[in-house]
Amino acid sequence: MKDLVLVTGISGYIARHVAHILLSRGYQVRGTVRSIAKADGVKKDLADAGTDVSHLSFIEADLESDDNWSEAVKDCAYIQHIASPFPLEQPSDREALVPAARAGAQRVLAAGFAQNVKRVVMTSSMVSMMGKPGKGPTMDVTEDDWTQPSWRPLTAYAVSKTKAELSAWEYAKVQGFEDKLTVINPGLVLGPAIGTSFGASLHLIEQMFAGELPRAPKVAYPIVDVRDVAELHVEAMLKQKSKGRRLIAASNTLWLKDIAAILRQNFPEKAKKTPKGEIPNFVVRMVSLFDDRIKAVVADLGVFHTADTSYVTNITGVNFRPAEESIIDTAQFLIDCNRL
Repeated sequence: MKDLVLVTGISGYIARHVAHILLSRGYQVRGTVRSIAKADGVKKDLADAGTDVSHLSFIEADLESDDNWSEAVKDCAYIQHIASPFPLEQPSDREALVPAARAGAQRVLAAGFAQNVKRVVMTSSMVSMMGKPGKGPTMDVTEDDWTQPSWRPLTAYAVSKTKAELSAWEYAKVQGFEDKLTVINPGLVLGPAIGTSFGASLHLIEQMFAGELPRAPKVAYPIVDVRDVAELHVEAMLKQKSKGRRLIAASNTLWLKDIAAILRQNFPEKAKKTPKGEIPNFVVRMVSLFDDRIKAVVADLGVFHTADTSYVTNITGVNFRPAEESIIDTAQFLIDCNRL
């Protein structure tokens, strides 16, 4: 039997896929849940996806509490720290999500380093890299880029992810364990979920189908498939060259209007309400004063964000599938589970 791996927030969209890969490769998995009542549902969803769950266990642990983290990491060789607050609606207070995200990361790192785990793989986001003024019409995001948390257009989510990651690196450095930390920075994560509980990113596709966005804001993000993000988490855990690195998880970049066009082309009957054309930037900024959902894209208006992830493939061997494939698979998943 292979090593025991702790997966924090195992009920989440990315975390379920990580657990699926780990269990399929023969690892033992212990998942944290904020309420143990969630455990049976996660176990059933994984089993329904064809996962052997005989070596899956759960423990109740909350990022905002010290309780149970020592027990959670006991006997674990690795930690996949994926849990983090990701609200469907952004809080008006930009600092609202920071305490849980930052303190949670430090709790997990402290417990893991005390247990002398081989590696902690932490999920961050590309939002911790690309939030800064003066980006211009194109921004090539790199491993060395950092978001400026003080930049006013940022949302609470972007601020929390940036401060949590900065805090994690600083803590690891002070403790002398930088080489035991690897951070994954995904772009816009799409792809089929395991079970019917999934991340906020899939709600974007639902909103497009529902006609909630008659026209699309002019924003473009590198897209990545959740299955590739999960594989990257596992390979980053094992590869020596990933020590102390920030690994961008991203495929090609698309404007939101191009995502809508792909949906219309592949699902012509169901995608009739998807956005056609773009909203002028000044209108988006004006609407964002009253709609927190729109406020989330203001910092990225008119910017074509790209990322060269060849260094990630060289380090881990993970190749990222084309964005169009992920978009189509996402829509088909939502159709299959009667969400569209």
